[in-house]
Amino acid sequence: MKTYGAILVSTAMFLAGASLGLAQPSITSGGILNGASFATGVQITPGSLISIFGTNFAAHAASADTIPLSNTLGGVSVEFVNGNTKLPAPMLFADSTQLNVEVPWELVPNGTTANVNVIVTNNGKASPPAQVTVGPFSPGVFASNGLAIAVNPDGTLAWPVGAVPGLTTHPAKIGEALVLYANGLGAVKNPPADGQNSIDELRNTLVPPQVTVGGVTAPIIFAGLSPQFVGVNQVNITVPAVAPGDSLPLEIKVGGITSPSNITIAVSQ
Repeated sequence: MKTYGAILVSTAMFLAGASLGLAQPSITSGGILNGASFATGVQITPGSLISIFGTNFAAHAASADTIPLSNTLGGVSVEFVNGNTKLPAPMLFADSTQLNVEVPWELVPNGTTANVNVIVTNNGKASPPAQVTVGPFSPGVFASNGLAIAVNPDGTLAWPVGAVPGLTTHPAKIGEALVLYANGLGAVKNPPADGQNSIDELRNTLVPPQVTVGGVTAPIIFAGLSPQFVGVNQVNITVPAVAPGDSLPLEIKVGGITSPSNITIAVSQ
């Protein structure tokens, strides 16, 4: 039988958990960001991935484990509101301060820009609306510590040798193909359903991006949706003839907008 003191402790822990669960979620000012670049003060794009930062989101970390993605994760949901249109966001990750979600494809008409509201709901408790600009393009390159997720033909990353202890990496080679993973490249032909991947068909971007490596334009082989990753763009290029180096800027430009210049790859002869 529990002692009176143990019952009090258990009751206090239950009440603390209940209070945490009932706390109103809140989105940090300026805390709705491109899921690849985390660039501040820029628009987001339908079909892309974003990260939402704030407080009192999910009580415990949770990651999506099914495709199509669910519209709820860890008791949390996200809704986009554009006038009379209200759309749920497919969710990839949730914890107490960060949510990773896909922006619904049909949030704004293709080619237009609008200010929309984002609302996070945690177990029935809704956040105050947070406004963000949604537009046709918001290019960003997925990276780790400033190194682009750029895959060589042999499956290794195009990073300097020894960039990560225990991981085989080597520079890309001039003239070879390279696969880049990006975000926010805009509308695609026959977009998939929200939360679904693109494994069923090849989906090209309607507006071809421009990729530069070390300031030199790279020939584009393919630009569209990654077959397996929800909301992720894949761009296949041929590495152009550039001066070799371990930290060459990799940039993607589309619709007059260029991804941040602090993302690099390594290139050798």
